[in-house]
Amino acid sequence: MDSKVQELLDQQVNKEFYSAYLYLDFSVYFYDNGLNGFGNWFKIQAQEEQAHAMLFLQYLQNNGVKPQLCAIDKPAVALTDVKTVLEETLKHEKYVTSLINDIYEAAHAAKDYRTMQFLDWFVKEQGEEEMNAGDLIKRYELFGSDAKGLYMLDNELGARTYSAPSLQL
Repeated sequence: MDSKVQELLDQQVNKEFYSAYLYLDFSVYFYDNGLNGFGNWFKIQAQEEQAHAMLFLQYLQNNGVKPQLCAIDKPAVALTDVKTVLEETLKHEKYVTSLINDIYEAAHAAKDYRTMQFLDWFVKEQGEEEMNAGDLIKRYELFGSDAKGLYMLDNELGARTYSAPSLQL
């Protein structure tokens, strides 16, 4: 495996675990503020990000690379209100998309087609993640200022369940 591709994939393991940690922090914020449905949504999001980290880790191992695990930074987002947390979520998903794109670009330059094929799933996943985060902001803007609307949105988000990614390595 190309050393640059390997380095970026290795870093992505840590970035995905950070994403899980960030969303777990968001989940705690919502539970602490009585929005258990939002808390559930972000707890599920944290589980998804942890699964993504494990996929990157397994991919490295499957290609004979020993992943180098690093410390996970403490989230530094100021959790001041619901809308800010939702906007930070979209901002973070766009950042993760840029990271995936950087790995893809390095894999393409190295003619590492296997890694490009592996990353195709993540490219699609990031499109969905950005769309979901953007939709959540729109829905909050529509219903969040109305107590009944917020209650219904919170209940809907509380129904989300975790489903493991179906990516074959």
